[in-house]
Amino acid sequence: MRDMYYDIEKMETITTDAECVRERLCFNRNAADKEDMRMKIDMHCHVKEGSIDSRVGIEEYIEILKSHGFQGMVITDHDTYNGYRYWKKNIKGKKHTDFVVLKGIEYDTRDAGHILVIMPEGVKMRLLEMRGMPLALLIDLVHRNGGVLGPAHPCGEKYMSFTHARRYYLSPEITKRFDFMEAFNSCEPVESNAEAARLAKKYGKLTTGGSDSHKPDCVGRAYTILPEPVTCETELISLIHKKTPLKAGGVLYNKTTKEKIGKVNKFLVYSFWVYNKSGELLKRHGRNKKMEEEHPFDPIDPIELYYHS
Repeated sequence: MRDMYYDIEKMETITTDAECVRERLCFNRNAADKEDMRMKIDMHCHVKEGSIDSRVGIEEYIEILKSHGFQGMVITDHDTYNGYRYWKKNIKGKKHTDFVVLKGIEYDTRDAGHILVIMPEGVKMRLLEMRGMPLALLIDLVHRNGGVLGPAHPCGEKYMSFTHARRYYLSPEITKRFDFMEAFNSCEPVESNAEAARLAKKYGKLTTGGSDSHKPDCVGRAYTILPEPVTCETELISLIHKKTPLKAGGVLYNKTTKEKIGKVNKFLVYSFWVYNKSGELLKRHGRNKKMEEEHPFDPIDPIELYYHS
């Protein structure tokens, strides 16, 4: 079996044997302690304790990542922190003390697809678990509270991805307000990742890599290399704020649902749009009430105010 190894920096795809790929992705922790203080993490992870469409439990996820030489992960379940809550309540400090688990979220916006968000560990925002905010408001909410954000699979499926959503068509320059961009997603095709890398380069954004894993055999197929270890969300946010160069890459996963079902995927994508829109409408009242408590100010960027309707 042959896999596709993708290097963001070289902007090219290399065909290699699966065994060679495993060797290239392996990150020897002992050698790192002596020669290299970098840290290898997966910045887009779904666990079944938080994402209903994930088949991987948090402990299994960690064990697979550790076997591939990873030292950390960011849990980014859809519109919920339940996966991270499970980790914090049942595992943290008891097992896997040599592995860093950070709290993130993949937020479903009203007009810009899926956005990865990382907040400081001391900030609790219930609003981020209520899907449907417009992108301009989300950016303002996150930045006002010390967090960072960037589009997941920005050049992927319609409705789910930033460059194929209404907000980008209306004002592509909003891209400038992102803190990073996911330039390698193991569940996206070569063309999608290459376009994301070009977009990141155009706007001078840091690039990250994430497996977007929902199945065990996809875990560990994408990475972000940090130039130094982090132990909490604030330290990762600090690296991103400083525009510290990150390295992203990995191996493409060719067993995604959309590849298996072919043309039927278009119907699935549209169904997701209906689901997302319905969820946004159902949560609108509760979200507006919570907005008054957690975010009482209007967005500060006047160029975006007229998109909030």
